Amino acid sequence: MAVRQDTLWNRFLQPIFSFLLDEEEMRQLSKSKDWEALRDRVCQPDLVYPDYYLSQNFHGVEGGYLNLDAAITYDPITQYVLPPGEIWVRQEAINRIGGQPRRILDLGCGTGSTTLLLKKAFPQAEVIGLDLSPYMLAMAEHKATEAGLRIEWQHGKAEATGFPNESFDLVTASLLFHETPPAISQSILRECFRLLQPGGQVTILDGNQKTLRHTEWLTNVFEEPYIQDYAKGSTDAWMGAAGFDAVQTEEIWWIHQITRGLKPLGVEEAMVSQYGENTEEGIPAPAF
Repeated sequence: MAVRQDTLWNRFLQPIFSFLLDEEEMRQLSKSKDWEALRDRVCQPDLVYPDYYLSQNFHGVEGGYLNLDAAITYDPITQYVLPPGEIWVRQEAINRIGGQPRRILDLGCGTGSTTLLLKKAFPQAEVIGLDLSPYMLAMAEHKATEAGLRIEWQHGKAEATGFPNESFDLVTASLLFHETPPAISQSILRECFRLLQPGGQVTILDGNQKTLRHTEWLTNVFEEPYIQDYAKGSTDAWMGAAGFDAVQTEEIWWIHQITRGLKPLGVEEAMVSQYGENTEEGIPAPAF
């Protein structure tokens, strides 16, 4: 599909962001590292990029996220487009995570902003960030190194991660679904279900679908090719269809939403959860 070049982004927003952003600082950042070497460290050369990812521009960047410019400009721009504040919005999603997950996967992690917050919130957990762009992963690794955080970065597709069944306690995705076709978002949720242990949690932070249904202009303004299809859908319904229980969506500052769900416990897990480990006679033992 051909991508329009004469967009509202190019005509109006790009000059505004050029005024807001420190272009000299971004130039210095682009020169401060051997980004190609960092990219090569995380890149899976045999990975086949899906058409929905290759065929679009995102946020005014030619070629989407498969270039260094996207990685350099993503954080400076995002701080202005997540009111009332980017870190606050991301932290709100993390604040709703229950328990102490031991193994966490952050899908579509981008430059690792949510991934780093997850590691700070759960320092004892193994945290993995996965993304389709090796350039974004290179920036994420740079940020983690600067913060002194040990995080694993994986180059791959959120809808087909390649990780074993039931290998995570928590799977998250921030600002991912509005940038994928609904069919892919639903595939991602089925993959989340496969990856989670029984009782595991999934947490999805994204734009408020109800609000976005009335903002068709965003498609052209921010070059969001899939956002209107996302707005017409229901993450709650997608989660239910994927098999999740206790699904709930909470609106955050009217423009964002956090959707959570649990993978149901199997019969054995439910018995252990209720009674504790079984005794030698096979009778459930008290959980104290």
